[in-house]
Amino acid sequence: MKNTFRILAATLIAGSAFLSLPAAAHGNVVPQSVDTTGLTPLGDKWQDQNPYRGNKLALKIGASAYNQNCARCHGLEAVTGGIAPDLRLLDRDCADVKNENKKKACFKDTDNYFLTSIRNGKVRNGAVYMPPFEGVFNQEAMWAIKTYLEARRDANN
Repeated sequence: MKNTFRILAATLIAGSAFLSLPAAAHGNVVPQSVDTTGLTPLGDKWQDQNPYRGNKLALKIGASAYNQNCARCHGLEAVTGGIAPDLRLLDRDCADVKNENKKKACFKDTDNYFLTSIRNGKVRNGAVYMPPFEGVFNQEAMWAIKTYLEARRDANN
């Protein structure tokens, strides 16, 4: 009986160690720096619209930055796994607006919402749902990520 208990205890300990492996394998969750070399510097004044919309270098930088920093919650290639919102849908409604002035205003509003969210994070009832990235990413990195998300929205349509 003692041997059975020892085997059971050893199995439980080994099993619990095995179950903890995926958490350890998740890797470093510290935000990774984003190299924005080659993008037009934006200066200290925060832009109210994405200045890199359609910029191929921003798209490349944004894809890398997103997949290193945002994908663990928002999903690989911006396809959500259910933990956080699907960011391909962020400005989807703007794309179908026929009136050009209203369309521009819609994208500007969405850009503002995105920038406010990424800079300040999301906190509800004291719980942090998304950490603030201001001071971690520069403005160029944030807009590069938005450029990537816009490309993912276009690919989804």
